[in-house]
Amino acid sequence: MGFGRIAFTVAITMIGLLFITFIIGRVMPIDPVLSIVGESASKSTYDEAYRQLGLDKPVIVQFLYFLWDVVRGDFGESLLTARPVLDDLIRVFPATLELATVGTIIGVTLGVPLGVIAAVKQGTWIDHIARVVALIGYSMPVFWIGLIGLLVFYGKLGWIGGPGRLDIFYVDIIPTVTGMILIDSLLAGDTDVFWNAVSHIILPAGLLAYYSLAYISRMTRSFMLEQLDQEYITTARVKGLSEHAVVWRHALGNVKVPLITVIALSYAGLLEGSVLTETIFSWPGIGLYITTALLSADMNAVLGGTVVVGLVFVCLNIFSDLLYKYFDPRSK
Repeated sequence: MGFGRIAFTVAITMIGLLFITFIIGRVMPIDPVLSIVGESASKSTYDEAYRQLGLDKPVIVQFLYFLWDVVRGDFGESLLTARPVLDDLIRVFPATLELATVGTIIGVTLGVPLGVIAAVKQGTWIDHIARVVALIGYSMPVFWIGLIGLLVFYGKLGWIGGPGRLDIFYVDIIPTVTGMILIDSLLAGDTDVFWNAVSHIILPAGLLAYYSLAYISRMTRSFMLEQLDQEYITTARVKGLSEHAVVWRHALGNVKVPLITVIALSYAGLLEGSVLTETIFSWPGIGLYITTALLSADMNAVLGGTVVVGLVFVCLNIFSDLLYKYFDPRSK
């Protein structure tokens, strides 16, 4: 797939996403005019704001204006912060990126070996435990596990930091470079801030990691079972290769291509699906930002956040496709 075709695919996908997002914003039972002027405003004030927002124009014209503004990076101003939405998104997105990245790293590190071992030990108690772990990860509600985790590990045992990214004592004492506190604290050489940030991120990231682990381990097990039944595996064993080499080098080597897609989708899912986790842990990321904006009828912020999340998801999908083609010789 050439660059032009990729750009065209991204453009069409994003236009479709923008259109759906725009229409949802228009059909929601929230009056953006009242959110600005207030319910006590006079009819003349309401009508003037209505015209200034362009709501008197046909929907397709409104969408074209909206599309042009987005292309220019203009999502309007947030009612809550009175700042441009794009500035708010640039400020909050690194927190979500940091949380999802740590969760994905943990999920991949534990999920892939768990899936491989479950496939090799198919039908044994190890396999059953791995499948139960994955099933629980899919079944347990996020808000319940998060609240229980906070109650036990923070409220009762005091092993971890509480809600938020840092204790208030450590806020704003290191310069912001990437917006990700773990990295910025290391760049600043401040280990106190780093370990305080670790104590705060470990529980929400672990929660996201558990859901990532459940998905990745299940898919890894499925891929490995298919490979372990292939003739080349039998041939490798007959030739006297060690079981370790057969499983971890040959079988796992042949599932790395579909695993790339699985991991990319899992990562994208954590980036866009961490709304409940961020809300429970007061994590100042894009999920909490969108939730707060929605509850406050701040539609500019909601639409801007939705667009950014959709763009990230599309880009990660395209990136996984490119990696797929790079690692799979059959696609060259």
